[in-house]
Amino acid sequence: MNNKLKEVKEMKRDELEEILEANRYYIRGGKLANYIPELANANPNTLGITIAYSNGEIISVGNCEEMFTIQSISKIISLIMALQDHGHEKVFSIVGMESSGEPFNSVSELETKESHKPLNPLINAGAIAVASMIKGQNVNERFSKVCQFLYRITGNENVTLNRRVYESERETGDRNRSLAYFMKSTGVIKSDVEEALDLYFRLCSISVTCSDLAKIGLFLAMGGIGQGSQLKKVSPEIVQFVLSIMLTAGMYNQSGECMMKIGVPAKSGVSGGILAVAPNQMGIGIIGPSINDKGNSIAGLKILEDISRRYKLHLFSK
Repeated sequence: MNNKLKEVKEMKRDELEEILEANRYYIRGGKLANYIPELANANPNTLGITIAYSNGEIISVGNCEEMFTIQSISKIISLIMALQDHGHEKVFSIVGMESSGEPFNSVSELETKESHKPLNPLINAGAIAVASMIKGQNVNERFSKVCQFLYRITGNENVTLNRRVYESERETGDRNRSLAYFMKSTGVIKSDVEEALDLYFRLCSISVTCSDLAKIGLFLAMGGIGQGSQLKKVSPEIVQFVLSIMLTAGMYNQSGECMMKIGVPAKSGVSGGILAVAPNQMGIGIIGPSINDKGNSIAGLKILEDISRRYKLHLFSK
């Protein structure tokens, strides 16, 4: 690396460290997701940012190599898998495309809609329905298929199941079971309910780092093309669908506010992870386990807002 490039990289790193430290105090306003007992063991002070740039450069600050579970960010991966397996017409005949003003695990919206179809693939009901569509002989094969896909994108062979979180998810997943069995009764889920649930719990329990999230974000930012190769892994049409859903529904029932303030496709998880995509520019991964009452990393949102403002990432910025 020549001196000029090194200086630019250090400048970017300094800027990210400044953004991280400026928002660290927001941690105090949140709490850990203790309704999944294993998530309550996280360190609430953990905070990290990784940006993966389109030129292959990756810059990390803070606790970027600490492992955490992907949780609801897995929903964009399972959506990609289902779209590859069935095409968008089939998938979106099972789940909708609309954002929700209700909590991500809402039962009432599923019951009161005439079609009983989940509003979108990024709420729990929609994600369980999508998981039921992933092709494979059994749950092990379907789960392995997803992990292999993630490994090809991230290069991280530790992207695998966190068994303790998985057991915790499964033991406390009664609301998700009620959603799944209701969808089975209305014909939304046509396969085995317990298999769909088991795969959903496993997908939420995949271990990643915020560097992994940034690489997944970059993969989407570049239209489904992996770094170091011109071989398309995902069609541009699928990437378009996924980014559109992320933009309108990716941050639970705080998605509208995030669209206004941040203005890029993003997806969060209750473990405190955030994956964001600046099309054609970068993928962003953030970890901050202290979450707000909507389920989003409280400091992570402020960090992402500052990054968007600093680098003019908002889709409607001038």
